[in-house]
Amino acid sequence: MSLPPEKASELKQLIHQQLSKMDVHGRIREILAETIREELAPDQQHLSTEDLIKALRRRGIIDDVMKELNFVTDSVEQELPSSPKQPICFDRQSTLKKTNIDPTRRYLYLQVLGGKAFLEHLQEPEPLPGQVCSTFTLCLHYRNQRFRSKPVPCACEPDFHDGFLLEVHRESLGDGTRMADSTTMLSISDPIHMVLIKTDIFGETTLVASYFLEWRSVLGSENGVTSLTVELMGVGTESKVSVGILNIKLEMYPPLNQTLSQEVVNTQLALERQKTAEKERLFLVYAKQWWREYLQIRPSHNSRLVKIFAQDENGINRPVCSYVKPLRAGRLLDTPRQAARFVNVLGYERAPVIGGGGKQEQWCTLLAFLCRSKGDCEDHANLLCSLLLGYGLEAFVCVGTKAKGVPHAWVMTCGTDGTITFWESLTGHRYIHKPANPDEPPVAEQPKPLYPYRTIGCVFNHQMFLGNCQPSDAVETCVFDLNDESKWKPMSEEAIKSVCAPGATTSLPPFPPLCASTIDASVTSNDIEMQLRLLVSEHRKDLGLTTVWEDQLSYLLSPALASYEFERTTSISAGNEEFQDAIRRAVPDGHTFKGFPIHFVYRNARRAFATCLRSPFCEEIICCRGDQVRLAVRVRVFTYPESACAVWIMFACKYRSVL
Repeated sequence: MSLPPEKASELKQLIHQQLSKMDVHGRIREILAETIREELAPDQQHLSTEDLIKALRRRGIIDDVMKELNFVTDSVEQELPSSPKQPICFDRQSTLKKTNIDPTRRYLYLQVLGGKAFLEHLQEPEPLPGQVCSTFTLCLHYRNQRFRSKPVPCACEPDFHDGFLLEVHRESLGDGTRMADSTTMLSISDPIHMVLIKTDIFGETTLVASYFLEWRSVLGSENGVTSLTVELMGVGTESKVSVGILNIKLEMYPPLNQTLSQEVVNTQLALERQKTAEKERLFLVYAKQWWREYLQIRPSHNSRLVKIFAQDENGINRPVCSYVKPLRAGRLLDTPRQAARFVNVLGYERAPVIGGGGKQEQWCTLLAFLCRSKGDCEDHANLLCSLLLGYGLEAFVCVGTKAKGVPHAWVMTCGTDGTITFWESLTGHRYIHKPANPDEPPVAEQPKPLYPYRTIGCVFNHQMFLGNCQPSDAVETCVFDLNDESKWKPMSEEAIKSVCAPGATTSLPPFPPLCASTIDASVTSNDIEMQLRLLVSEHRKDLGLTTVWEDQLSYLLSPALASYEFERTTSISAGNEEFQDAIRRAVPDGHTFKGFPIHFVYRNARRAFATCLRSPFCEEIICCRGDQVRLAVRVRVFTYPESACAVWIMFACKYRSVL
């Protein structure tokens, strides 16, 4: 493998420094003198290179040098942004362990050395060994790299002790091949996004805090090492309340040859903040002017859901266009419909509200949404729109209402032939929009819409924002010719780009790549199935019934579950004929077969069983009485990125019909 001249010279310099540190030259001179004294015959005039290398190898010098240099022999593949590499985590040692790192790249070693003042957990008792307890997990994202800490028990002073090796300088991001110096790194404004997640004993996740760490203070620290105390604030309505403090240590690797003065670092950060504030101020002035013009078209526009800004989990108002960006899933998702299915299996949860007063608005940043694996309809719509844009579709997030005037967000794609398709991000359903003609006489039969949407106020993506200025905002009569300014009032694309384009402002949260699932589908399916068998047996025992399982019948249910998931993903039904034929063969004459499939997006067997019992059809199968009753249950877990999963369960029974 050939190296560029600059990289080769840097590598030579590193090797030279290491050899000098080990005093290899002095040891070679000693061995050379000793070899000449012992082995050189009087008639020989010189010692060959081979003789010298043999002598060095015999005394272990070459082996010592190779061990100290610790060359990386594995080939390192070029990382793609959509396929983040596995985090390199370290234990409680402050020094870096030997690992496969490139000595010509710049790294930031971030250590989390415990937490304190998590006062909500002040009364938490110490967990007993082996006891299941609530845990904290810290998730990090920096320049397309994702990291996750080991879970630690929730406590007033959680025992975080993790290290993360962040690559500051990356060729895949166009940083070039030279090792970055302090000045170059000062211009890298990407923050480290830290998200703290709490997982309770039932596996339910809660977003505790979301924090953007400015790491560049380390560039002005002595020896490129600094310690920080980070105060984490709450989310949503608690964004002004402290939830705890993390102790963090930052260390540049390799150590910086030359550090900057703290004054230079502070000046750079102040200039960036000033530039960002000015861009945001100008956009706010423009947005106010645009809104005044929009209201002058028709007074009723004041009641339409035209959402220009939205609050994130930290209570910061950001333009809605900044929540969307073309997102490529690499090899984790193959089709737009599969992407829709992935978004659909992420959990739905409205932002929590303390007390009454209606819905609390909270649009999460993508990292917070993915780490928590659940969010509101706006979070789902933003992610689905980003993925569809990544697949090259013209996609927009729509903001409007459903039945009874409930605010809602969904996704729309515009085909090259003018076809308008609505994508419901919470269910994965797709609807073709055929507008009704309001000018036709009442007698004329209008197509009845299948979609649940009633009104639409605006549509947006990462480059465009359009307000609906048609006489009626009813979805069924809307014409989605977005180029017609008499129907859709656009915002200036330049104004949107000034605050929403990548790198436009330092306050813009970077988009993380998706991570592959860590769930073993087969093992998880088997575990849930075994738990359900035990729960069914116990339930029937309480009713005074015996339970006989038939493994073959359970196995025959697998094709049906696979068919159901395939239909959810592609909207195409397949394989049902073979399943029905197999069941007919497995059920003897005079016997009755009953089956009940159900779908979940969580892996809690007890919770799923309780839900199944609430269905009279399922309860009838589980509590079946009769002659020669045989029960069957089959579980199939389908995994998606971010460890999201679709869990299909089918209960079945066959018994002899007795009249």
